[in-house]
Amino acid sequence: MGLRLRPVDTSFYDLFTQSAQHLVGGAELLAEMLSDSSDKAGVAERMRAAEHAADETTHEIVKKVNSTFVTPFDREDIYALGSGLDDVMDMMDEAVDLILLYEVQVTLPAELSEQVEVLQRCAELTAAAMPRLQSMQSLDDYWIEINRLENAGDRNHRRTLAKLFSGEYPTLEVLKLKDIVESLEGAIDAFERVANTVEQIAVKEG
Repeated sequence: MGLRLRPVDTSFYDLFTQSAQHLVGGAELLAEMLSDSSDKAGVAERMRAAEHAADETTHEIVKKVNSTFVTPFDREDIYALGSGLDDVMDMMDEAVDLILLYEVQVTLPAELSEQVEVLQRCAELTAAAMPRLQSMQSLDDYWIEINRLENAGDRNHRRTLAKLFSGEYPTLEVLKLKDIVESLEGAIDAFERVANTVEQIAVKEG
């Protein structure tokens, strides 16, 4: 096999790291949103700003791909990773927005906080993994742990749905909460898709 030379330019890795850092901030805002004492309108406004900043980073990634002759790995993989990171932020933004708009009148199930803790851990792991893309080494622990967290999130998701339909909550509140629950599940699934993309890139480039 011939030696494959990589460009020295680290800006793609910097942009992926920046994108993942947005997710850490978004997960923190989501946790704040679940607090009974939070200023929900204020948190939602900050989340919109964070989501806009994340969009800007995604646009920078796309612009750089389109203007760079030699990319560090396949263009379609760069697009997939950038889009995947953006999808996570969109799902977390959706969850925050729903909590604000639905004005849920009951105490949120404790399982929602557990899901947000899973999201926060996924965000931290993803942010730590992005700079390691440059060497493409020692990333297997990242996608293995993300997969484990996604499985834990699935189990918690099922427990949450069982609680919602137990008769404990009024029907209208169940409908509201179910949408929020599905957004959180969607965000966790999106983190797993990012990890799967990183795994595919590492296998192809390794």
